[in-house]
Amino acid sequence: MSDLPASETAPERGRVFVLAAPSGGGKTSLIRALIENDAELRPSVSHTNRPARPGEEHGVHYFFVDKDEFQQLIDQEAFLEYALVFGDYKGTTRKAVEDELANGHHVLLDIDWQGARQVRKSMPESQSIFILPPSLETLKERLARRGQDSAEVIARRMGKARSEISHWDEFDHVVINDDFDEALENIQSIIRTGQAARPVPAEKLQSLVAELLQEG
Repeated sequence: MSDLPASETAPERGRVFVLAAPSGGGKTSLIRALIENDAELRPSVSHTNRPARPGEEHGVHYFFVDKDEFQQLIDQEAFLEYALVFGDYKGTTRKAVEDELANGHHVLLDIDWQGARQVRKSMPESQSIFILPPSLETLKERLARRGQDSAEVIARRMGKARSEISHWDEFDHVVINDDFDEALENIQSIIRTGQAARPVPAEKLQSLVAELLQEG
């Protein structure tokens, strides 16, 4: 037992959670609700070399650096994960995550399956969660929701979504985003207890994935 007063003892180390989903999975709204409802949960703030957009703040939305500085961080192996996305780099530094963990906060990483794979290699104790839409029809509706895209653009999105969904079995947990409140409860339960409140039966999950991976 420590001789220090309770206020001076180091907080219990936080944990890392990775949340990924295909386009149309509804991940953004879930992450917003998770952060709002859990004072101990922190979103990771990524580095990027792209310019800030109107309304974006350095250190809040991203850490904005130039490409040379980003490359230096790569050379220093400073990143927990990073990727080149549409010509710009985006990545999460290990220090940004470790600082939050040391302060007792859980860290939520909003990244894709490739980033999740990198994090799993560097931090095998992390927990990864993959969000699935409830049906192929719902996925198509969500991807076509804007109503201004051509059939070709929607088909391209569907192809990208199928590619992302094909990696579902690399994740520790899978949550189906059919009912928003239930999906949120399941993720919150995973963060608190390591298990979803209502785990998806294996047979149902296999059937849904097979449907979502259908072409045409």
